[in-house]
Amino acid sequence: MTTYAYTSLTTNYIPKARVLAQTFKRHNPTSKFIVFMAEAIPPHLQELEPCFDEIIHISELGIERLQPWIFSHSVVEICTAIKGHALSSLLARPDCEQVFYIDPDVAVFDSFDDLVAQFARGSVLLTPHQLAPDTTPRAIEDNELCYLMHGVYNLGFLAVHNDRDGRRFADWWRERLTAYCYAEYGSGLFTDQKWIDLAPALFPFIHIVRDPGYNVATWNLSTRKVIGGFEAGFEVQETAPEEVAAEGQRYPLRFYHFSGFDSGAQLNMLRRYGLEMPATFLLREWYIAECARNGQESFGVVPWEYGVYQNGETITLEQRRLYRQRDDLQSRFSDPFRTQDNSESYYHWYFSYGVLGG
Repeated sequence: MTTYAYTSLTTNYIPKARVLAQTFKRHNPTSKFIVFMAEAIPPHLQELEPCFDEIIHISELGIERLQPWIFSHSVVEICTAIKGHALSSLLARPDCEQVFYIDPDVAVFDSFDDLVAQFARGSVLLTPHQLAPDTTPRAIEDNELCYLMHGVYNLGFLAVHNDRDGRRFADWWRERLTAYCYAEYGSGLFTDQKWIDLAPALFPFIHIVRDPGYNVATWNLSTRKVIGGFEAGFEVQETAPEEVAAEGQRYPLRFYHFSGFDSGAQLNMLRRYGLEMPATFLLREWYIAECARNGQESFGVVPWEYGVYQNGETITLEQRRLYRQRDDLQSRFSDPFRTQDNSESYYHWYFSYGVLGG
């Protein structure tokens, strides 16, 4: 039986995904690593990165009315929305024993054998953003209030065992992401993450991974301390409060999540919470070099294929939202990216009627 790991991305995240795949396979050499692309697959990508065991295009996932569905999502929304379909497709493979989803901006520093062992406690494994409460107003506002908006559990990681309970969860998650994977805070939605807040209540087989070495990121550095280096290895300590973990207890760094790297948020939060942790800056410098070595300069600037209409004009979030809210528009304009024929063009309809309220 086979352990599968997968990620979902667009072309500009290929350098990060290569770092992820290389580090994952280094520590988990018998597992398979699958990439799901939310746009055209660049030529010769699999030859470029042998750690990608397979590269699967969004059109291979069996999603109904694919063009309208893609158009209805922003790039962030679409990369998360396909995660449910991708998970179900892997669980359907007869050799699949378990599946790990990992965000492309993660680097792996240890084997996942301990996670596999934790399936004895539950068929679905989740990692919370944070395992201990913050103790200062600044950290509460930066972190805990943020989790209330974006979700308690970080969906940069998800593990599902291929049993009846795991498949039941996967079916539910896929259905919710198909219909409701949007960043609409007023509706209580933040892509895939807010749905998972419901999961521990709905499914008794959910297990929460409480090892602080997993999913370390700037959002939990206020309660975790990263120490060590590349020669001796990195370790993680919980720092507050004392009752959560034995004082001085250290855990191996399992994987580090470089979330917010391109926007600058990662560096800003690192300066706020990691200044007394030189190990976190060592990790950042290493990650920059690894991404550069893996083609950041060429891949990182590639725009999303579905970010524009056929005529090259940028599709705005307002245009996407109006289209997805109206069944009549989806029926009339089955390929909303088209612009050549005015009578069949959502683009021309929008600028004639949509901007006036439809």
